[in-house]
Amino acid sequence: MSTPQRALFIGHVWPEPRSSAAGSRSMDLIQALQTWGWQVTVSSAAQLSPHRADLSALGIDELEIRLNCDSFNAQLAKLQPQLVIFDRFLSEEQFSWRVEEVCPEALRVLDTQDLHSLREARQQAIKRGGEPELHSELAQRELAAIWRSDLSLIISDYEMSLLQQHYGVSASLLHYYPLLSEGRQPASDFDGRKHCLCIGNYRHAPNWDALQYLRRDIWPVLRKRLPEAECHVYGAYPPPKAMQLHSDKLGFLIKGWAPDARAVMRDAKLCLAPLRFGAGQKGKLLEAMECGTPSVTSAVGAEGMGNSETWGGYLADTPEAFVDACVALYRDATAWQQAQQRGDALLTRFDRQSHLRQLRERLSTLSVDRDAGRKANFIGAMLRHHSLRSHRYMSQWIAAKNRFSAAE
Repeated sequence: MSTPQRALFIGHVWPEPRSSAAGSRSMDLIQALQTWGWQVTVSSAAQLSPHRADLSALGIDELEIRLNCDSFNAQLAKLQPQLVIFDRFLSEEQFSWRVEEVCPEALRVLDTQDLHSLREARQQAIKRGGEPELHSELAQRELAAIWRSDLSLIISDYEMSLLQQHYGVSASLLHYYPLLSEGRQPASDFDGRKHCLCIGNYRHAPNWDALQYLRRDIWPVLRKRLPEAECHVYGAYPPPKAMQLHSDKLGFLIKGWAPDARAVMRDAKLCLAPLRFGAGQKGKLLEAMECGTPSVTSAVGAEGMGNSETWGGYLADTPEAFVDACVALYRDATAWQQAQQRGDALLTRFDRQSHLRQLRERLSTLSVDRDAGRKANFIGAMLRHHSLRSHRYMSQWIAAKNRFSAAE
């Protein structure tokens, strides 16, 4: 019997598939590797979280690692993975130089989740006005991580285009890997539903901004036009400031953690996501389509997923348009059903089996052509030579400082 190939997943945090789309995406990737015969180890330097996936129950090894510590090198040497996946560019910065040093033959794959620099640029543009600054220091760091990797998984076709056309990244370094879906699930019809739903991890800045925007600028007006409707707000890690938005009088009800997000989504008549900034794809909006729940969101909310003609609901970028869209869908059964049908059609773009098959083929090809790909990527080699050495020396300095402090 041949020895199974080993894959190491280095998480910025431990996967939480019930808390965020990022966590769900990570678990999809981890379990796909496992299905393909890889022996998977998931590692992270983050604290163990209460909502993390039970990896051991799935036959997936767990490995706690430390930042700026040579113990990771010893763990790598023992594990000897043939594939290392970095969850977000911060993990690549911290650990890829160690992977290259100990396991130079291992494929290094970066799952960007979304372009953090794009999200940050849009957030800053909301705060100060004007256009997003796409040439920030954060963008330089994130792009450097993409160039240094053998392959980067990109969640959005918009981001694929931005990386190639604006930043000049070679298509050979990128792979389109969106959120995955198995299609629509059975759900109640228009008459069997009531109320509106807003859901998302409160620690995610776009979600927190959207919730405040909804409560302040949209819901008071919408409530007057739909006095029978309530807005049920769910999300992981609600801070005290989120609880202060609760109002029984306005029917704006902060519910907190939802053990089964799909259950509450299937009961809702509308999903509300008035996102003013963000990047990538939005898991809650994909989940809404899977549950047959029309959604109202912004252009940035639908980015990389659909447009005003294909969306399973309506797109609106002002409070007034958002309110009108919600009223139209909430009151009109025909409009609601047509939105549901558009969502059904849109789900085919995210077919799970199709995208997993394409990813498996790309990784297989990459493993054969690894050396040729690295030789062709001179910019990546140059960045590994210069920028990763700075990460290496800083990390080694911190490790030496920690050892000195411990010895005192």
